[in-house]
Amino acid sequence: MILVTASTGHLGRLVLDELRTKVDPSTVVAAARRPEALSDLAADGVELRELDYDRPDTVRAALTDVTQVLLISGSEVGRRVPQHQAVIDAAAAAGVEHLAYTSVLHADTSSLPVVPEHLATEQLLSAAPLTTTILRHSWYVENYTERLDSALANGAFVGAAGDGRIAAATRADLASADIAVLVDPSLRGATHELAGPAFTMSELAAAVSALAGRELPYQDVSSEQYGAILTGAGLPEPMVNFLVATDLAIANGDLDASSETLERLIGRRPTTLTTALEALTWDT
Repeated sequence: MILVTASTGHLGRLVLDELRTKVDPSTVVAAARRPEALSDLAADGVELRELDYDRPDTVRAALTDVTQVLLISGSEVGRRVPQHQAVIDAAAAAGVEHLAYTSVLHADTSSLPVVPEHLATEQLLSAAPLTTTILRHSWYVENYTERLDSALANGAFVGAAGDGRIAAATRADLASADIAVLVDPSLRGATHELAGPAFTMSELAAAVSALAGRELPYQDVSSEQYGAILTGAGLPEPMVNFLVATDLAIANGDLDASSETLERLIGRRPTTLTTALEALTWDT
């Protein structure tokens, strides 16, 4: 049995939709806080189980008779480590053979603000008495394609990322890579740096400009200026600090990587930024 946590999230749902085409659906467990939201999967034979990271009793019950777990990282910043610890402990107690975890690109060297919780989880996994695989995801392409409204409204992209390259990958491509380690034993027990074809913010701006039919430049500013702009837009201080720190990490090269590993795991060229943008609806 293969259990996928956070099954109602964007990534979890993509994993489940593809995984049930790769293996017998009756061997798949979709685990979530609200499993009733996945009733359509049950009709296909997928088993639904409640799993709330903050309620260890549900975690232990969900992992009964499970052989593999895809632990999709929690979304609650500041709470991830104890949440992940609950799953790791339950997996070890249940005799789970293999646990794969969705970490972040270059977790051992990156200055991205999300890194500490991911790295702490990786360290927990290194001490766990089971086979573990680390899936270090880059930024999602959707972090950009789903958040174009501000740039389109303001007529420009603004940031402090400089010429830093962003090797973002689509959620669908990363889901396919995650599935690969679940179905191919030879890929387990390793750390996979998963990145897509890289682009800069200037290249993103140019691609969006071409599709929008109007010039939308990228305006690179200092981190102080960027923080002031975000604050002026009404963003709360923690979000301002997060976005500024992220751009500084990008400028430092922390989101740049080769797409070769992702391509090898999914067996095809990863989706490019341009292809992802072209799939959107544009009013020109």
